[in-house]
Amino acid sequence: MIQLFIKGGPIMWPLFIASVLTLSVVIDRVVFLLRHRPRRNSRDVEQMMALVGDGKLTAASQVGNSSGNAVARVLAAGLEHADTCYEESIMCAANQELAHYEQGTGLLDTVVTLAPLLGLLGTVTGMIRSFGLLGASELEAPVAITGGIAEALIATGFGLGIAIFALIPLNILSTSKVSLELAIEEAATRVEILLKSRGSRVQVKQLRAV
Repeated sequence: MIQLFIKGGPIMWPLFIASVLTLSVVIDRVVFLLRHRPRRNSRDVEQMMALVGDGKLTAASQVGNSSGNAVARVLAAGLEHADTCYEESIMCAANQELAHYEQGTGLLDTVVTLAPLLGLLGTVTGMIRSFGLLGASELEAPVAITGGIAEALIATGFGLGIAIFALIPLNILSTSKVSLELAIEEAATRVEILLKSRGSRVQVKQLRAV
């Protein structure tokens, strides 16, 4: 592996840095998802719905604040201001919860774009090295020429491999965020209906615009 890295040329060093950063973010995000996905059960949310239906908004808010469910916590924030700024409270709390799913995605998105470009740069430099030997005395040493071509292919392969490795967790995080977003929107709408049925004046916008 070390010999392969060396043959890839100097462009392998920025690719190596990109791979280390990507691996660290992926590990952090995997731990985050493993900790939070099991808590995405609807038991607390359904309990809150029942309490809201009975008019026990304070009790429902307490359930949400003590819950490990992100949707329940967002609903609790809205219920605490049900008579004044329910919509704004829901959107603010939703943004805070969704922000956890965005951590590290900027770096992964950058790596997905940058790594193939670095690999392409390695291809160009390797080919320049190979064609630079044409007409020179080194032309009698085909190993030197093929070494430049190998440098080009190795850098390209590493760049594509890093991009693919970063793309998978990036898509998983994006999908998880959208899933949570939809769950919050659905639950907030259900609470809105329950509150309106009890005469509370609240209104919820589509959280997809958050």
